[in-house]
Amino acid sequence: MKMKYIKSTCVPLNIENVDTDQIIPARFLKATTKDGFGDNLFRDWRYDKQDQPIADFVLNQDTYKGEVLVAGKNFGCGSSREHAAWSIDDYGFKIVVSSFFADIFKGNALNNGLLPLVVSEEFLAELFADIEADPSTSLEVDLETQTTWISGKEDNKQSFEIDDYKKMCLINGYDDIDYILSLKDKISEYEQNRVYAFNC
Repeated sequence: MKMKYIKSTCVPLNIENVDTDQIIPARFLKATTKDGFGDNLFRDWRYDKQDQPIADFVLNQDTYKGEVLVAGKNFGCGSSREHAAWSIDDYGFKIVVSSFFADIFKGNALNNGLLPLVVSEEFLAELFADIEADPSTSLEVDLETQTTWISGKEDNKQSFEIDDYKKMCLINGYDDIDYILSLKDKISEYEQNRVYAFNC
């Protein structure tokens, strides 16, 4: 999916140090494809031991919807598992906002078309407060200009960093293989020129 600009309501998960085992428990890592992992996102927080939804967990509340997950500081810490990014993306989130991400999770997210959006602690606190006061609060993200803001607060835009290559991939909807394929004509031209130069 191409990602240039997104405006969406948010799902708040105001918990710090959320690790990858909480995002997707290890017992669900048997599958080899990405499909279906969203069903078990935050499984042990969403369901009790009888597999009944836990009413006060945010994903089980109709109050909050959207493509943006707003999380506490140090999101995605713990063991390295790409399945954590798979489960968040498969659930329907396109962006995770936090003031700090574990490096491995951040890389896995970007490799799977999920934007880990790093904002200041002050901006994050303001966003949580606005969502609590009004669940219809929207966040806007412009990937091309690398800026984000809370709708209605355009005077308080926040800049964010992203690797140039990963930015290009997100904007064009590429994974690493798609990017190589996009260079097919240039690769063919290079090979033809090599053959011509060799024959000369």
